[in-house]
Amino acid sequence: MVNEKDNNRRQSRPVAQGITGARRTARFEDLDVWRKAHGLVLAIYGATAVFPTEERFGLVSQMRRAAISVAANIAEGAKKRTARDQLNFYNIAQGSLEELRYYLILTRDLGYPSDRLDSLNSDLDRVARMLYSLAQSCRAVNRKP
Repeated sequence: MVNEKDNNRRQSRPVAQGITGARRTARFEDLDVWRKAHGLVLAIYGATAVFPTEERFGLVSQMRRAAISVAANIAEGAKKRTARDQLNFYNIAQGSLEELRYYLILTRDLGYPSDRLDSLNSDLDRVARMLYSLAQSCRAVNRKP
């Protein structure tokens, strides 16, 4: 849980200028899409905690890895100096999101217990839309003369 002091500190961080001229946040934690992706990671960990033990090194591991990859690639991309480099990491994050989407379908089809599937799918869709918008803004910056 984020306390008031941490929240105020996050909001007061400066915005940095990148080499491409694009305004970038000084830290990846300042990106709303990263915060949502991190929340999705935590939700996936919670949902998979009740999966059958035989899935510990199978589906559980794959779902967690894919969710972590989304947030980690957003974080890494946020610090890249060129829009092209940023886009590469955001594209990898988008791929990991789609991988996670498949695992959620598989979870449902296998009948594994998760009262959170609808919520997880909704969270995933939200992150996907935000990540798409972030990638589009990088593309726009890359096109400017």
